[in-house]
Amino acid sequence: MDDIEFHFDFGSPNAYLSHRVIPAIEARTGGRFRYVPVLLGGVFKATNNRSPMEAFADIPAKRAFLALETRRFIDKHGITEFRRNPFFPVNTLAIMRGAVAAQREDCFERYVDVVYRAMWEQERKMDDPAVIRTALADGGLDAERLMQRAQDADVKQALIDNTNASVARGAFGSPTFFVGDDMFFGKDQLRDVEEAFLKRRQ
Repeated sequence: MDDIEFHFDFGSPNAYLSHRVIPAIEARTGGRFRYVPVLLGGVFKATNNRSPMEAFADIPAKRAFLALETRRFIDKHGITEFRRNPFFPVNTLAIMRGAVAAQREDCFERYVDVVYRAMWEQERKMDDPAVIRTALADGGLDAERLMQRAQDADVKQALIDNTNASVARGAFGSPTFFVGDDMFFGKDQLRDVEEAFLKRRQ
């Protein structure tokens, strides 16, 4: 059984940054993060939440601090590849359905790495089907198969179910983590996630 759940959407830069730090946490703790694809737009709609870009649009000091906090996180963890996507915000419906499809096609971990790199390192417009197809193919994945599978009714429903279940447990954004029934939100709480997991191991 997996120890920690990571509810993610590719459209969140903070989820990408969490993804980059997770392997070190796994190595230190011996735990495993189970990645759960959710649709952030669906989470926002269900919880009446908004992205920080929208929520703090009229609070320059808050936006400036969030940018500073992100730079500090990046510097602390040596994440040199991160780039702000010029097309942000991106409609992630297709690539999140693709994540569920990749689970069914047994290439999920590779898919996650490829799509995260495309979004937050290579600055690609990942709501354009042609761009998605090229990014997946460049990453060594069967782009046609994955994009076709992503249109299946069971894949679409699974993403809806994941999203609804996440909201029902208290999620209101991404990245959200669960250690047992305890919820944590945001990359800045990864230390607390690690500590909570280790405490459960005692």
